[in-house]
Amino acid sequence: MTVIDDPVRTDPTPAAPLVRPGAAPIPFVPVAAVPASVADPDRADGPAPLPAPRGPVSAALLTAIRRDPSRSIDLRHLGWDGEAADAPTDDDLQLALWLAYELHYRGLAGVDERWEWHPELLWARARWEDQLVAGLRLAVPSDLASQESSSSEGAGEPDAGLAGDPVAQVVDGLTALAEADGEPSLSKYLMRRASREQFAEFLVHRSLYHLKEADPHSWAIPRLSGAVKGAMITIQADEYGGGVPAAMHAQLFRALLADWEIDTTYGHHLERVPGVTLLATNLISLFGLHRRWRGALVGHLAAFEMSSSVPNARYARGHRRLGGGEQAARFFDEHVVADAVHEQIALHDLAAGLARSEPALAGDVLFGARCAAYADSVFADHLLGRWDAGLSSLRDEAGVTA
Repeated sequence: MTVIDDPVRTDPTPAAPLVRPGAAPIPFVPVAAVPASVADPDRADGPAPLPAPRGPVSAALLTAIRRDPSRSIDLRHLGWDGEAADAPTDDDLQLALWLAYELHYRGLAGVDERWEWHPELLWARARWEDQLVAGLRLAVPSDLASQESSSSEGAGEPDAGLAGDPVAQVVDGLTALAEADGEPSLSKYLMRRASREQFAEFLVHRSLYHLKEADPHSWAIPRLSGAVKGAMITIQADEYGGGVPAAMHAQLFRALLADWEIDTTYGHHLERVPGVTLLATNLISLFGLHRRWRGALVGHLAAFEMSSSVPNARYARGHRRLGGGEQAARFFDEHVVADAVHEQIALHDLAAGLARSEPALAGDVLFGARCAAYADSVFADHLLGRWDAGLSSLRDEAGVTA
């Protein structure tokens, strides 16, 4: 996953080292402690550790999933009471969703795996998902057909198909989105101005997605067919290194973390990242775990692939500027090369192909792509806003974000 690129910020002052009295340092681990997990990712790729709660919903959820799932339990009270506009970035709601979704991935440490399909938890999660989608619809521009659909079908329903030629509208919409300029530009900041501490923080944030990279989008494979399925598999096969473990993008990122002396254990940094970071992965899980959102999942992946090469080239330059190793830079370099090829496949064979075979999903494709752009935008705003104030973008040791 990458941040959609946009123009450089025009701040003439150089980046200052992070100064935050009383804040915990970035959780580095000794270099000597890292190579074992890089050589044997299974040792560092187990269930995610349980975090501290961030509000009433995540607190009640964490209490519930520590119990025996076979016992009678009522989770219908686990409703989030915030405003819809706050749902995409609320720490409490995003953590609850991330924990519920993680049961479908590596699992949660000490949590009975039967919770994955517990009907009460699924019932509660569906309400949180509806609230998240309602917030996204407020934040993400929609086509007129989509707006009419959402008002008649409810916040949790996919969009209706677009009027006119759906294939042309998907191609034009995705192309315009990939070429759009806006502020701020996280990739240029990391390339030119970021300190080592700030670049390391960026990697800590991204670890929540990149250590499971490709997995959330792979939910689409059994939901597609024919040439569209083939396009998806072509992209995903590269993400998984063509079956070579050391070439998998998640493993390349693990080596990158090791080069920066950052703990490579799956889910290790969950406590340190805010809801705006969890949103990025939660979006893909939301779209991937529901067949009705397959169009949005395809659009989300297409947006990623079409906006990846240039930012990753800049990340690579920032990595090297700050003394990062050449072998570790392979993670960024691989995305520059692979995603330049994936861009055309994602646009014409995957996204346009789906709009051609299932025209009613064209609106969903654009909605998913716009959600990806929105998530990248609020993530960049958070990091650059905190850094401009001389603060850490990570949550402090007490779990409080100012």
